[in-house]
Amino acid sequence: MRCPFCQHDDSRVLDSRVCEDGLAIRRRRQCPMCERRFTTIERMQMTVRKRNGSEEPFNRDKVVAGVRKACKGRPVSDSDLALLGQRVEDSLRAGGMAEIPTDQVGLAILGPLRELDPIAYLRFASVYRNYDTIDDFAVEIDRLRTDVDAPPASVTQTTRPGKDSPNQPLF
Repeated sequence: MRCPFCQHDDSRVLDSRVCEDGLAIRRRRQCPMCERRFTTIERMQMTVRKRNGSEEPFNRDKVVAGVRKACKGRPVSDSDLALLGQRVEDSLRAGGMAEIPTDQVGLAILGPLRELDPIAYLRFASVYRNYDTIDDFAVEIDRLRTDVDAPPASVTQTTRPGKDSPNQPLF
């Protein structure tokens, strides 16, 4: 690491600590030439490989901006969008890949967006998945309806002994 004061090409690490919930390492360094101390923070750099072959650093703000367009006019707050952006970044980092194709970024967005707002999900998916016909929309809407109509897995049907018939569910 180059010294920011004298530009010497080397430095000595005095202390290292994990920071930012384990996503970065903070290092306290000292230059052997001028003996001044400075701090560096090291993060894993994720890059996004675009369809045209170019690469750019992952930017959570771009994810949020793209989703914000799909959420226009929907009851979705800025804090909801920020949380979605964090979830997308966390899932991509958990994959452990330093270079991520744009397709994977889009897939990482679809799940949390579907939970957040089904209409915004449908808008985003229509662009991301390149729907060509009305039938493509109909199939996706049917999938959404099926997921909404199905009871959550955590809901169990029970009866109260002596109070209800054995076939009557309680929720």
